[in-house]
Amino acid sequence: MSDLQLSGFCGGLFQTNGYVVTRDGKSWVFDAPEGITEWLADQGVRPEALILTHQHHDHVLDVGKIQEAFGCPVYAHSEPSEELTLSKRLERMMGIPCDIDPYTVDHCFAGLDLIDLGGLVLDLYHVPGHSPDSVCFGVKGVPLLIGGDVLFAGSIGRTDFPNGNHEQLLAGIREKLWPLPGETEVLPGHGPTTTIGREKATNPFLT
Repeated sequence: MSDLQLSGFCGGLFQTNGYVVTRDGKSWVFDAPEGITEWLADQGVRPEALILTHQHHDHVLDVGKIQEAFGCPVYAHSEPSEELTLSKRLERMMGIPCDIDPYTVDHCFAGLDLIDLGGLVLDLYHVPGHSPDSVCFGVKGVPLLIGGDVLFAGSIGRTDFPNGNHEQLLAGIREKLWPLPGETEVLPGHGPTTTIGREKATNPFLT
């Protein structure tokens, strides 16, 4: 990973992870948890693009702010919708407003298996089950997977939300992620990093 620099941010009520990948002076941001816009400005990062692993409320809270602050394009599997953000459901569950600043998706990559961001090429692994639009991103040429809420250290994404499907998620992980090299580092949407090899050997949901 010699030509890549990685940094991470964790913010919001659900301690959601966002990541910055930097190569040759260019930076790309993955996911937009609450507070990341201010953190990016403090770090002096001007992103080339924002790429979303999925559009659940806690991963998109700062998308609108990032668009306003940096004017960068946003990439996601699908167009935004309440079906994907689940913000109204969260409001009902928590009894407090869960507003999201309006945002747009400039590039939808449903159906693609690769995107070239001009200095960063990503393999796309569509793994629904946690959310219909859940995608993991493999950085081409590097054993690194930005995994969103698909696979965690010792766990998997929740499947008890609307449009969740437990068997679909397990099947997708086995089919799409297990063939990756064991040393592949996984950067999840919540919690600490792990590796494909470690999860194949020890994840209680999948062993």
